[in-house]
Amino acid sequence: MNAPLRRVGIVVMVLFGLLFANLNWIQAYKADEYRTSDYNGRVQVAEYERRRGNIEAGGTAFALSKETGGELKFQRSYPGGAKYAHVLGYKPVNLAETGIEKFENDFLAGTSDQLIANRVKDMFTGDRTGGGNVLLTLSKRAQDVAYEQLRNNRVDAAKGAAIAVDPRTGAVQALVSMPSFDPNPLVSHSTNEATAAYNKLEQDPAGPLKNRALGEVLPPGSTFKIVVAAAALENGIGQETRIPAGSSWTPPTSGTPIRNAAPSICPQDEVTLKTAVTHSCNTGFAKLGVQLGADKIKEKARQFGFEQEDLTVGHLNEGGYPVAASRTGSMENADGGADPAALAQSSIGQRDVRMTPLQGAMIVAAVANGGSQMRPYLVRQLLAPDRTTSHYTAKPKELRQPVSGQVADDLRDMMVSVVENGSGRNAQLKGYTVGGKTGTAQSAPDRPDHGWFIGFALDKNGNPVSAVCVMLEQAGPGGSAEAARIAGQIMRAAIADPGGR
Repeated sequence: MNAPLRRVGIVVMVLFGLLFANLNWIQAYKADEYRTSDYNGRVQVAEYERRRGNIEAGGTAFALSKETGGELKFQRSYPGGAKYAHVLGYKPVNLAETGIEKFENDFLAGTSDQLIANRVKDMFTGDRTGGGNVLLTLSKRAQDVAYEQLRNNRVDAAKGAAIAVDPRTGAVQALVSMPSFDPNPLVSHSTNEATAAYNKLEQDPAGPLKNRALGEVLPPGSTFKIVVAAAALENGIGQETRIPAGSSWTPPTSGTPIRNAAPSICPQDEVTLKTAVTHSCNTGFAKLGVQLGADKIKEKARQFGFEQEDLTVGHLNEGGYPVAASRTGSMENADGGADPAALAQSSIGQRDVRMTPLQGAMIVAAVANGGSQMRPYLVRQLLAPDRTTSHYTAKPKELRQPVSGQVADDLRDMMVSVVENGSGRNAQLKGYTVGGKTGTAQSAPDRPDHGWFIGFALDKNGNPVSAVCVMLEQAGPGGSAEAARIAGQIMRAAIADPGGR
């Protein structure tokens, strides 16, 4: 054989070798990816051969499947519409699924390893057993109230969020993001219609697809003072300890004075810590933050959950919605040295401090629960298609203990004073002890302020029954008072709904 033929033979052998290696790579490593690809039409048709399981709250299905008589035999439907959209998500034909529909997809579709017995049985019977059912922790009544109160708020805020949790377990009682959207057009079997509906939502400047309760961060304003107060209590300052205050204070290194929201707030040179919390004394907390130092405040915030990158909300064992990390930001100068002006602004929840509504609810839930912060979750139970077998039942887990029981008691006392004597009066509930903290946060010089409220309710025995955070984006004057009113209504609904506890 001459040299040219040998070279051709070698090239052909190398090509066959590469082809063989690629075939094995596809079969061994890429098969699942190709099999489950959204672009695999045969997989799509097969997926719709089986009825997808329900997603339920309080005994009502808010995501279900109906027979169509077409090639895709079942149509996904969301009877709750926009009210549950940011919890349930949606399961479209050609677009990516989101929410509960995404992270419980295998169980809902019936392809989970937990449901293998059903699939084996189907091989012998010829049946197509439906997918499993997902039961949520949500209180229908609390979810209804949260949605309606946010949508019809009295300060005409177009954007906002509310989330309520059971402080004892971490079970989410309500989760609403505003504006919301109707997921039903997104699951149309007409891919053109579904894509057009998605593009319209995606291009909406109001951002209805954003989950503002879990995935967006904003400056929390005075609600962050609870973190600073916790740090103070752990460093020798008590409720009745007098701290410097005054009507105005200009921190060193800054020409910008910090003032209180009104001249009547903390005009004295000194006030007690309890008074500073009750009346939201900006000058008192700005000076207190500088006294404590950046390290203590940032560490206490971290202990409450700030800077956590890996938190998810859904299934306690298998993850769920990714939660945006809340941040304290830099409280030092560019060289890492002390910057009293930056620290003073950060101590009243401004400058670079950013927080999700979930983080706000988790702070106040830990305070209400004696210092124990439970891991939040949405999935209460996974039921087999025939509903006779439970494949998972949530067992609450402690996430961390950011403060001691004594510090939690002191914080509770001061937050109750906020609701009884200060800016949180709108959150009061007859027959329950309510504590909380309002917050007004600057957004931009030419935009209205954000309004916040974090709060908890205790029953007559002192047991925590609900903790909530309400955020009204760019709500302007009265935003924090309206957030407190809405929070009170949500907690009232959660308490009144036995199925939500």
